[in-house]
Amino acid sequence: MIEVYSWATPNGHKVHIMLEECGLPYKVTAVDIGAGDQFKPEFLAISPNNKIPAIVDPDGPDGQPISLFESGAILMYLAGKTGKLLPTGTTERYQVLEWLMFQMGGVGPMLGQAHHFRIYAPEKIEYAINRYTNEAKRLYGVMDKRLAKSKYIAGPAYSVADIAIFPWLRSWKNQGIDWNDFPHLKGWFDEIAARPAVQRGVAVLAEHRKPLNDEKARNALFGKQQYERR
Repeated sequence: MIEVYSWATPNGHKVHIMLEECGLPYKVTAVDIGAGDQFKPEFLAISPNNKIPAIVDPDGPDGQPISLFESGAILMYLAGKTGKLLPTGTTERYQVLEWLMFQMGGVGPMLGQAHHFRIYAPEKIEYAINRYTNEAKRLYGVMDKRLAKSKYIAGPAYSVADIAIFPWLRSWKNQGIDWNDFPHLKGWFDEIAARPAVQRGVAVLAEHRKPLNDEKARNALFGKQQYERR
């Protein structure tokens, strides 16, 4: 039984979806990032960067327990553990990994900034809103062009790259996106959203998530508490 420490965010949902797709048994511990649970010593022991998700697998390599943080690393670990959703052929494998890195280095951070400045920033900074909205549109364009010639993000088969990207696009409206501009990506998005394992994955902890409307939560996510050295 894999122990998952997570919250209902895109990075959390990536791991929830992967576990559902792989059919692995798991139990979830909610890490309420608005309440500051990510700064508790017991969580920092397995996620020193104080970010969700993290996992503990009691049956890790050679039968020994292993803990992992960073959602991309967790996806790769689960793919390796099960032999699913990451090709074994060298060329195909690296095609998946390059698109996984595209999500980790581009889609996640840039769409996260778009969310922040468009929705959460206490003051509306036009330069920042325009910069990250335009970057979101650029990234959507990269994916739309790719999917004009490929069934899935990294090639003909569904993979960890699709799982990594999908949850970040669920908030397309908050990112200033018009789906009419990205028809190939929209078709892919709808297909992924219809997968039963994806639907189960995005439902994990969804009932616990609350609107970000109190000062304590803002401080934990964006303020002084976030930047204290630990």
